[in-house]
Amino acid sequence: MGRRLTPFAEEVALLDTIPGVGLRTAEELLAEIGVDLGQFPSAAHLASWAGKRKGGKTRKGSRWLRACLVVAAQGAGHTKVGALGTRFRTLPARRGKKRAAVAVGRTILECAYSILSRHEPYHEPLPQHAPRRPTHAPTPEHLVALLHALGFEVTLQPRSPAAA
Repeated sequence: MGRRLTPFAEEVALLDTIPGVGLRTAEELLAEIGVDLGQFPSAAHLASWAGKRKGGKTRKGSRWLRACLVVAAQGAGHTKVGALGTRFRTLPARRGKKRAAVAVGRTILECAYSILSRHEPYHEPLPQHAPRRPTHAPTPEHLVALLHALGFEVTLQPRSPAAA
């Protein structure tokens, strides 16, 4: 680590916890965005300053920061597990590899904002699962209510013992 970044060793170590971000990339991120994020009210403002915005063309901003984030995104894409690697591998089918790198770079920048503002290491987000089905059997009243909602009139009668 360079002499000038020695006072910020803790922040560099925190940024190094992001998948795809190594020591050198963490130093570059810190050198470009700084430690005091007071001038950026949110992560979206930081991403806008860097020239990355969602769903559109990258604009003028820090070209060194953009290049650093693209390299970090490509590094995150080579990880086997994790949200950043998964996102990097799924986006190219729709948007192309270069746009996927820009999108994941923006996500890394937003993670860096969160890490530096909270002074907490990167935590992998919990996987988003589809809503779970109920594990218990539905009650007859519930089934009747569903049929009523579909426009049917239902009457329940107990089965005769011979039909069972």
